[in-house]
Amino acid sequence: MSHLDNIPSTPGKHKPDKAFRFHSAAASSSLSKLTLYSTLFLSVLLIFLLLLSSPSSPPSPRRHLSTGSHHTPLSLSHKLIRKSARPRYTTGHTVLVTGAAGFVGTHVSLALKRRGDGVLGLDNFNHYYDPTLKRARQKILEKAGVFIVEGDINDKGLLQQLLDAVLFTHVMHLAAQAGVRYAMQNPGSYVHSNIAGFVNLLEVSKLANPQPAIIWASSSSVYGLNSKVPFSEKDRTDQPASLYAATKKAGEEIAHTYNHIYGLSITGLRFFTVYGPWGRPDMAYFFFTKDIMKGKTITVYESPDKGSVARDFTYIDDIVKGCLGALDTAKKSTGSGGKKREPAQLRIFNLGNTSPVPVSRLVSILEKILKVKAKKKVVPLPRNGDVEFTHANITLAMTELGYKPTTDLEAGLKKFVRWYLSFYSGSKKKSSW
Repeated sequence: MSHLDNIPSTPGKHKPDKAFRFHSAAASSSLSKLTLYSTLFLSVLLIFLLLLSSPSSPPSPRRHLSTGSHHTPLSLSHKLIRKSARPRYTTGHTVLVTGAAGFVGTHVSLALKRRGDGVLGLDNFNHYYDPTLKRARQKILEKAGVFIVEGDINDKGLLQQLLDAVLFTHVMHLAAQAGVRYAMQNPGSYVHSNIAGFVNLLEVSKLANPQPAIIWASSSSVYGLNSKVPFSEKDRTDQPASLYAATKKAGEEIAHTYNHIYGLSITGLRFFTVYGPWGRPDMAYFFFTKDIMKGKTITVYESPDKGSVARDFTYIDDIVKGCLGALDTAKKSTGSGGKKREPAQLRIFNLGNTSPVPVSRLVSILEKILKVKAKKKVVPLPRNGDVEFTHANITLAMTELGYKPTTDLEAGLKKFVRWYLSFYSGSKKKSSW
């Protein structure tokens, strides 16, 4: 993290002028003294007002960016931005990763950086879940050479400055308001981030020259109330079961519009229940682990036919491979200055594991790994936006991206629990990746 902003400013010291000396025959008169003091007072007052109204240095034409927990002018952080975004090889990509301090964003940023791509992160570190975890991820990224600009995707001026400062070949757009149930408490946050924020990013990207290719995170939730399995990219997605799903579906339609009008190359990725180390605390596998260890009762939902709710759990490393595959196969955008020259690439892919697992089985695996018997309360699935099952057909991703998940749920959960115990035990090794 840059510490440029920790350097205190040093204001110049004001040295009073030497006393004026007057030599005149009338210097001793009270009138002359009064005139002298009045002149001195008015002169000092005038100088003071001039100093007050004039800045000590020319104002910076750049707006201030929030970087980390400090505020650093973009002009000062330019070196950090350019260094972070510079590819190791001439053939490397230059990628802006939004939501870089998030679960998927951190893993993807590290993978890109490790293979030699230039990576610049953007994240607003919101409080949807404990930002301490996001700050810990940020430290991991900093050690790897990935700089994160702290800011919001709805800040158009900020995005414009970033795209002016760096000629990005790709944008990996992973910033979003996540979670299905939280939409019932704060619906506006989903519209703000998932719709308005996405439009804002596309608006700035369409005007860039050259335009970057966009890869962005949609969601398996767009399949909503579909009963046909496994879910295929060709299936209908007009029956969302939650506001979260509706905003992701809206994002797919918005992507189509910007691709059609402005020639932006856009690839959407429908993630299926991503889990693993450094994951999100609002996910079932995460808070199940925490509650089982504390001896608290966990709630397990069952479907109307008394069956267990099932999810196509996908390990984070497999998701990262899919993201990089999408980025590497993305074709260049075809617009310039907001004008489309020719048709551009538009794609959508499922990234899942193709092996749905009942949540009851998830609990059993955690009991085995933790060596603790869970206290369970089984209740009917409420109408809060959750669906009974998810199951991905990944044929298209396998064919076009070379996507092939290799981690089963038990192996993935072992890795997660190992990380969880290390991170929350206060171990000095908790920052290891």
